[in-house]
Amino acid sequence: MKFHKESATYAERIQLRVANLERALRFYQDALGFKIFEQDQSRAKLSADGQNTILSLVQPADVIPKQERRAGLYHFAILLPERSDLARLVHNLVRQGIRFGSADHLVSEAIYFEDPDGNGIEVYSDTDPTTWVWNPDGVEMATIPLDFDDLLKDAADTSETFKLPAKTIIGHIHLHVSYLDEAEKFYTEGLGFEIATRFRDSALFLSTSKYHHHIALNIWNGVGAPPTPENSVGLDFFTLVFPDETSRNGAISRLQSLGASFQHEGERIMVSDPSGNHIELGVRL
Repeated sequence: MKFHKESATYAERIQLRVANLERALRFYQDALGFKIFEQDQSRAKLSADGQNTILSLVQPADVIPKQERRAGLYHFAILLPERSDLARLVHNLVRQGIRFGSADHLVSEAIYFEDPDGNGIEVYSDTDPTTWVWNPDGVEMATIPLDFDDLLKDAADTSETFKLPAKTIIGHIHLHVSYLDEAEKFYTEGLGFEIATRFRDSALFLSTSKYHHHIALNIWNGVGAPPTPENSVGLDFFTLVFPDETSRNGAISRLQSLGASFQHEGERIMVSDPSGNHIELGVRL
């Protein structure tokens, strides 16, 4: 997981709005093996290692169901440290009766499903980075059938209750945006991401440190899709961490030159992309 440390900028934490906190917590514990790190009546922090929060859930008082055809979350992606962990997850999802999709993307092998509120989830493991093919147009990615027979050969003991490995992290976040051009400018010229690859004229994959993607953007909900309402199920915010204070300050300065505005909540610095997706700008500790 060298692409999520040292000089990289990446999404470290995600906060989701849910309609029923207890229902969501049961799902994230049973299906994915998260540990509850902290909880009150309306919010909870979830962890893989019992020490660091990577996913938070909040239930707004006036929450409404997921709104269709909006900018916002497409999926957040959980990166497992080993391929065998993905194989164990597949066994657990089958045991839990949870339907899922799958794909081999050449750079990764992935499972896709939704939580009870319709929030998209990807869980994946990376293939060997030395096999990734980079050309002038970026890294080669595809969506081909996942070889389950080969994957499940790597499954260890599947009789035990599935728990996320301690080294599990957020691998990337994939967003619906309103306009791809303005989102590209915000994330590249402002936040400093580089284009890893493009998918036709409808999606863009961005990264730092030559990863296949830390951020993905698409217009699959329609050009001009309106923002997700603040009280709707969906993405509340995600936290981008920069390598150091200097790199974060550089991004803030560039975003200001693009006309972005910031909200300061104590020591927290928040900004919204042009599609209304909220981002906390942090520094890796």
